[in-house]
Amino acid sequence: MELIDTPANPCPPGVKVVGVRARDGVELRAAVWRPEGFQRGTVALVQGRAEFIEKYYEVIGELLARGFVVAAFDWRGQGLSQRLLRNRARGHLRRSTDFRLDLDAFVSQLLTPECPKPWFALAHSMGAAAVLDYAGAGDASFARIVGIAPMLGLCGFAGSNLARNTAGAFSALGLRRLFIPGGGARALAQKPFAGNILTSDPRRYRRAAQILDLSPALGIGDPTIGWAHEAFLLMERLGSRDFAAGIKVPALLVAAGGDRLVSTPAIERFTKKLKIADCLVLTDARHEILMERDEIRAKFWAAFDAFAPGEPFLHEAATAAG
Repeated sequence: MELIDTPANPCPPGVKVVGVRARDGVELRAAVWRPEGFQRGTVALVQGRAEFIEKYYEVIGELLARGFVVAAFDWRGQGLSQRLLRNRARGHLRRSTDFRLDLDAFVSQLLTPECPKPWFALAHSMGAAAVLDYAGAGDASFARIVGIAPMLGLCGFAGSNLARNTAGAFSALGLRRLFIPGGGARALAQKPFAGNILTSDPRRYRRAAQILDLSPALGIGDPTIGWAHEAFLLMERLGSRDFAAGIKVPALLVAAGGDRLVSTPAIERFTKKLKIADCLVLTDARHEILMERDEIRAKFWAAFDAFAPGEPFLHEAATAAG
């Protein structure tokens, strides 16, 4: 287990890299960083589909500067965690509930022994949907959840009934391990910047592509039919009538007004079903808010700083600072 460090994308200092094992035997790469001085708690950084720890070095540094311990991991099937298929480029998932196995391993084998409470989840896209599913299944590990562009519904054709039914039918026919129709091995982040649906920031977009150019083992291509089918099952579970009411953890969901990957209206509807939650829509943002332009990211961090620690922790931090 290692982290990839390059001059253009340096790893924040003080990292400890560990391996954790899910209950079904899948090995995951994980890491933890500690800030200097007072520790305000821990931020569990939970990535989206096709992402990897190295992509978030900038964010990790910003969290460390705020006094948080930061813990992160690669989901099964991506990054340098164990792949599920012989063809490493295929982003696959066997069951939507397998995300819970990964989170269980992360919580029990890294957060519990290594990381001070309170624990805050900062989760993106697919990862945000998985964390909300984990909380709705009864887990109360996290004091607060910040979900960025959570995958609660998809945009356009990808979010249609036809796409959902097609994924289900092809999956039932035994085609689960094939790329979705039209899919291929090239990572989304390595496609041209012009017309991309992830971010309007060319520098951060180029940085992610350069990481994959230098370390292609980190990347995956498009989803498999099985992944798509399981993703629809996850979204259906989250959207079911009573599921959101079972989430007891305070949540801030941050959506992108220019998102063409996940459905911002679906995020707004879901927020209304939660007991303790708010939704912030950043009008000019595309899907990857943490990889956006500085002015957009500044709005996100202002919302995070107001929500995540909570007043008791801000007071404790001020007291410790003297």
